[in-house]
Amino acid sequence: MLRPAVVQILKNNESYYSLVLAVAKRARQITDEALENKDKTILDEKPVKTAVDELASGEYRIIEDPSLR
Repeated sequence: MLRPAVVQILKNNESYYSLVLAVAKRARQITDEALENKDKTILDEKPVKTAVDELASGEYRIIEDPSLR
């Protein structure tokens, strides 16, 4: 998927802030996994792009805590 629009990723009235946090957390996980495994092939793409693609494809979801709204 080439540059998915934010509205394509967000579902159920999720906030932009939640999207940013989810992408940042997932990108950090991707980077940490690559460093732990000393696997540079995972980082052929930038971790942020990989995280956005994973969220857009539905591989990962944003779960918001309703008590924080």
